[in-house]
Amino acid sequence: MFYRPEDGHGLPHSPFNAVVTPRPIAWVSSRDREGLNNLAPYSFFNAVAYVPPQIMFASTGAKPDQGDAKDSVANIRDTGVFCVNIVEYAMRDAMNASSETLPREVDEFAHAGVAETPCDAIDCARVAGAPAALECRLTRIERLPGPANHVVFGEVVGVHLRDDLLVNGLLDATRYRPLARMGYRDYTRVDEVFTLARPDDR
Repeated sequence: MFYRPEDGHGLPHSPFNAVVTPRPIAWVSSRDREGLNNLAPYSFFNAVAYVPPQIMFASTGAKPDQGDAKDSVANIRDTGVFCVNIVEYAMRDAMNASSETLPREVDEFAHAGVAETPCDAIDCARVAGAPAALECRLTRIERLPGPANHVVFGEVVGVHLRDDLLVNGLLDATRYRPLARMGYRDYTRVDEVFTLARPDDR
């Protein structure tokens, strides 16, 4: 099968998201100018640089009460900081609850029953008990083609790791089973890992 996106695919649902999988999930916490918390998941997310450490996530929609963006992008644009919380399998239902489209004044931490705790390096809340959390300062927001597509880039200025996940100095993903997004409404989790030595390491 071959199709051009502008011509349509003729399938019940677009296969695009199902092709680019699995995708890690950034559970982004942010705060507006008045100090109200927001928490929302984004599956267009990844690390993009080592030194200094940097991440990105993309937001692909807008809300009537925020104009051209969702709450996360609007808050980050205003305050310049945000936190990426890593989602473990055990938190899947709370993460899903926080994805609901709600008025800007609703605190998704409270809505989803997620405990919060302060960040250390930035003025923002983070998910208490998350396997890891990356405190970020905004470096840039890029507009992409389309009515409401934004990519947010941030420099990681603080890293939280749960101590029970460190084994011999390494973060063991199988201990928290990170959640990842597949296509459609499907998700997966990391239960098993294997190692490949790079040619330069031999």
